[in-house]
Amino acid sequence: MAEAPAPPASDPSPQPGPEPSGLSFAELGLAPAVLAAVAEVGYEAPSPIQAQAIPPLLAGKDLLGQAQTGTGKTAAFALPLLSRLDPQGGLQLLVLTPTRELAIQVAEAMQTYARHIPGFRILPVYGGQDIGTQLRGLKRGVHAVVGTPGRIQDHLRRGTLNLDGVTALVLDEADEMLRMGFLEEVEAILEHTPPGRQIALFSATLPETIRRVARRHLREPVEVLVASKTTTVATVSQRYWPVVGVHKLDALTRILEVEDFDAMLVFVRTRGATAELAEKLEARGFACAALSGDMSQTLRERVIERLRGGQLDIVVATDVAARGLDLERISHVVNYDIPHDVEAYVHRIGRTGRAGRGGVAILFVSPREQHALRMIERATRQPIERMHLPTKEDITGRRIAQFKETIGTTLDEQDLDFLSELVEEIEKERETSAVRIAAALAYLVQKDRPLIPDLVAEPPAPALTAKKPRPEWRDEAAVPKRERREERPVPAGRGVVREMARYRLEVGADHGALPKNIVGAIANEAGIDGRSITRLDIRDTFSLVDLPAGLSTATLRHLAQVRICGRVIRLRRLPDAPGPRKTKG
Repeated sequence: MAEAPAPPASDPSPQPGPEPSGLSFAELGLAPAVLAAVAEVGYEAPSPIQAQAIPPLLAGKDLLGQAQTGTGKTAAFALPLLSRLDPQGGLQLLVLTPTRELAIQVAEAMQTYARHIPGFRILPVYGGQDIGTQLRGLKRGVHAVVGTPGRIQDHLRRGTLNLDGVTALVLDEADEMLRMGFLEEVEAILEHTPPGRQIALFSATLPETIRRVARRHLREPVEVLVASKTTTVATVSQRYWPVVGVHKLDALTRILEVEDFDAMLVFVRTRGATAELAEKLEARGFACAALSGDMSQTLRERVIERLRGGQLDIVVATDVAARGLDLERISHVVNYDIPHDVEAYVHRIGRTGRAGRGGVAILFVSPREQHALRMIERATRQPIERMHLPTKEDITGRRIAQFKETIGTTLDEQDLDFLSELVEEIEKERETSAVRIAAALAYLVQKDRPLIPDLVAEPPAPALTAKKPRPEWRDEAAVPKRERREERPVPAGRGVVREMARYRLEVGADHGALPKNIVGAIANEAGIDGRSITRLDIRDTFSLVDLPAGLSTATLRHLAQVRICGRVIRLRRLPDAPGPRKTKG
């Protein structure tokens, strides 16, 4: 996309995005299967675009929506259209997006929302991907297709895509498709759809060209306008950490050890995660509590009062639970889970940097979430700097400095005469020096929090994938095959023989697990290349997979607690498996 123009000078005070609508998803009339998925994903309340768009789309009406990227519009059209889907039917939903990245993102989101719809199948279709894979997917049959205009039209020309059964069509980021020169393709695709189909058109802006398309193809559309406020706080320093190798909890603990913070808000996606993370941080010695939407008002007020009074230093919260929370003491905001949209991100970090004071916002980003990071940077018009985790040396130095400070304060403020005499007695009885006795006392004080921590080394984090520049108006389907081959990365270690071992995961097809879910989760959490994950065999209730035999005990212990499709996978090596096997990388 083109660079956004520099923002005009404005008041540096925080301008958070719109609050959730106040409705619940249950009140909007979504199908039970879709509602169950929404609850599992952890959405607590519909955003403004969702609250306005879902009812008319559920009623079968056409819709013209003006909303920026990152306002939650994918769920705004996906949830109602999936609620009206007939699982026994064929292709019913078509979503057009300007880029392959957005097509993949939308397809993955819809797959998640449809996890409880029996037999639901969706196919992303875009240029640059092997067309044979797409042809096989279309031949097997799908309920929904998400794709770029160029490749969709390619399939129409080949006769491999039939839109006669489409009941609903979505034009996502229509102004971007117009800017990239896809207007003619979009018009041609619309002509291949049945005249009675439902259309939802979403666009960040509504120039006259887009309005002409709407007048020509939409029937008495409901118009929805959601203003986007994506100005971030000027006094907030924004950084991100690429999630690789080290577990997120360990990474957060390192940050808490070294950062100078007064009070901190840690944001997670779900209510369950607030209590789970707060308990783990408490167990590591931090004054922490959870704040979630299902807490009573009395309990919520008690937590906020403890945070205000200094009895708490860290609160783990969801977006809804933190609504209205305004404390000058909050110096840091950590996005432990990346927010679902840009507005939520702006709203979160607006909790710090108040009244002109400096604040810090830290964002955890997994490799699969890099697109969301770019979207946040583009929408807020501010770069987010990459940070490096504090090292073992950093934490050791910090702990020693704190220990010395505590000793110094005690020497200055406490009456130590009696204890000094006791040390002298021990010195004589044990025939040892006062220095040795002081060292023993220091050990007793610090044995649960050693001055030199035992940490897993952080592996080097790869930079965000750099793509080969190409004209933005050109669909990837038009890129010559030779050029696409040059863009593919050469697999690392090709031809290298690796030692492999067989593992079992307690998640399978019955739980909605797909190869991309399993490979992506293991690769991200273990910090290994996806090509090192082989012989994946997904059964009904469990899966089998080969992993490199040299994974550390700490990594395997962490992987055992990873969740895929909402289930803890409890990864374990098969006891009856033969010794490590060899495979070519």
